[in-house]
Amino acid sequence: MKKTLKFSIFLFLIILSLIIFLSTIGLETTKLNSNIQKIVKNFNSEIEIELKKIKILLDPFNLRIKLKTVGSNIKIGENYIETENIKTNISIESFLRNDFSIKNLQISTKSVPISNLVSLIRKIQNTPELYVLEKTLKKGFLIFDLDLEFDSNGKVKDNYKFTGFIKNTELQLFKKYKLNKINFIFDFNSNIFRFSEIQFRFNNIPFDSEMISVKNIEDDLFFEGILESKKINPEGDFLKDSIENFLPEVNLKKFDWKSKNEFNFKLNKRRFKVTDLKVSSKINVENITIKNEKNLNSLFKKSRDEIKFINHQIELNYDKKRFFLRGRGDIFVQEKKDYIKYSFNKNGDELEFETYLEVFQNPISIDFLGYDKKLNSKAYLDLKGTYFFNDKIHLEKLIFNEEKNQILIEDIILDKDFRLKNFKKIYFDYMDKEKRENNFTINNQNKKIDIVGTKLNANNLIEKLINNEENQNKFFKDQINLDIKIDKVYLDKDYEVNNLNGNMELKNNIVSKANINANFSTSKKLKYTVVSKQDEKVTTLFLDEAKPLVKRYKFIKGFNDGSLDFYSSKKNENSTSILKIYDFRLTELPILTKILTLASLQGIADILSGEGIAFDELEMRFSKKDNLIKIQEMYAIGPAISILLDGYVEKNKLVSLRGSLVPATTINKVIGNLPILGKILVGSKTGEGVFGVSFKIKGPPKNLQTTVNPIKTLTPRFITRTLEKIKKN
Repeated sequence: MKKTLKFSIFLFLIILSLIIFLSTIGLETTKLNSNIQKIVKNFNSEIEIELKKIKILLDPFNLRIKLKTVGSNIKIGENYIETENIKTNISIESFLRNDFSIKNLQISTKSVPISNLVSLIRKIQNTPELYVLEKTLKKGFLIFDLDLEFDSNGKVKDNYKFTGFIKNTELQLFKKYKLNKINFIFDFNSNIFRFSEIQFRFNNIPFDSEMISVKNIEDDLFFEGILESKKINPEGDFLKDSIENFLPEVNLKKFDWKSKNEFNFKLNKRRFKVTDLKVSSKINVENITIKNEKNLNSLFKKSRDEIKFINHQIELNYDKKRFFLRGRGDIFVQEKKDYIKYSFNKNGDELEFETYLEVFQNPISIDFLGYDKKLNSKAYLDLKGTYFFNDKIHLEKLIFNEEKNQILIEDIILDKDFRLKNFKKIYFDYMDKEKRENNFTINNQNKKIDIVGTKLNANNLIEKLINNEENQNKFFKDQINLDIKIDKVYLDKDYEVNNLNGNMELKNNIVSKANINANFSTSKKLKYTVVSKQDEKVTTLFLDEAKPLVKRYKFIKGFNDGSLDFYSSKKNENSTSILKIYDFRLTELPILTKILTLASLQGIADILSGEGIAFDELEMRFSKKDNLIKIQEMYAIGPAISILLDGYVEKNKLVSLRGSLVPATTINKVIGNLPILGKILVGSKTGEGVFGVSFKIKGPPKNLQTTVNPIKTLTPRFITRTLEKIKKN
């Protein structure tokens, strides 16, 4: 009995020792290599495994045998995967029943080429995403741990685990997109891929991320994660093209920023197409420079060729076709910085925008209003509206403030060429650069426009009309009817009219009808009319005070007194006109002074430069076609001299005039009143005289040449007539 007990104890100790030995130290053998290689071949004939000695450890509690080998290689075709170790567990129970006994397989590798790994995984489980990865993969290395579990039939279960890290990897996505310098830790299973501690460059733009996950959802891969860019200043055009795709009106020249971006999207496994993209970004902009393709000089006199956004905080959200951006920071439109806040909401072909601009040390000019901002005063521009691409612009509001100056626009609609289609209200209350108050409102009801106010400075507007600038900008798109009633209108710094009222019709930005009246005083009037019938337009203008209009013509200086009566008929772009000015005085006229000097009429020249030469009447008949003005006849009659003139003027090119100057007109009239002799010597034509000077004015406008014909100097008029008749014959 004792012997049996001792033997049992001894046997137990031996078995226990053996179990402890096998569980802790184990055995090393190569006898199992062929069986394992056979199992791998049965699993996949294209995979070969080169095994070193296999270490056997017993797991008595789980009734399993642990197998481990170090430094083995897995061969797929010509490619090798060098392993750190390979581990597996064999079920003792399954082994004894002669079933498939391998429960799992654990592979830990050394640094291996990613392409080799992709090939291995495709042999185990071929998927479309792995095929795409294999085609786009250019280079890279990884170290990984692969944990596979097998069912009773030897097939890999879906609960596999794949962990490790990747370094210095490069992908080529089509020809346009390049991913390189990729480094990250990964954790894969059958349903979800997790990436952490990510660093990479996308088209030379550096990014990093704490986490990106990819879920396997039916036919799609769902990507979700966070990307951060420390600083973006890319060499390529990818980001520039991407932004301009969302905002086609923007032409980026330079950008320098950092950002944090949350995103998610679906990638179809079969078509490799991205859908349901959502992006939420916070961007810190150091510098964005865009090309100034809009002509801003009319508003910002010192506008730059490029607009810079400096130190901006931007929020961006993108969801399908919707693009939302909001930001604030400094802006350089001119020499010095201004402050701007803005938001853009793009949905389909509509872009909603709202902008707040604060201008301090830069100028602002609105030419057609004659307004200039004070250099060191703050001005605020608040703008809100919708841009319909290739169609129209709807401005819900435009508010401009500078101290007591204010401009307000409500519900204005412009077409794609920035021409006015419709509006609700425009309000002006400002002091212009001539220190004149302007206060008036423009209201629109069904394209019937009322202009009502207390004060308006029309000096700048008149100047533009005289210089034919009224139609340079086709601002109005449709026919416009205006009713005007303004208490006081300034014509220039010296003249004003009261109670300006009437109506006006514009077609194609040209006045087609008008009837405007105003008072200089109780006894002096202003009247302007336009009447259109069929193909003819008749324009009339009467001024009891001619000076505010006449003095604007640069070649006439020192004009005083006088009233003006103008008539013009226009047919098919050809016009014929009559201009009459009564009872005026000239104190300075350079061309006339030169003629008098050349004709040795210094006495009259001295009068011109002194108290001035008086004229009873000036009448000019002329026609205009395109840029050519033909003067059929112009005469001016006065007590001291009379002038007769004809010729033509080609705008900005050539002046060609000829005429006669008759001094001492009063004496000539006395002679002319003599019976018989007066008609012979003086003639019956108005302005003719017994004494005269013939002159010519010719040349480009800035270099006119004036000559006096000595043959006709102090020659009786009847002799001149005889010579002209002989010449004609």
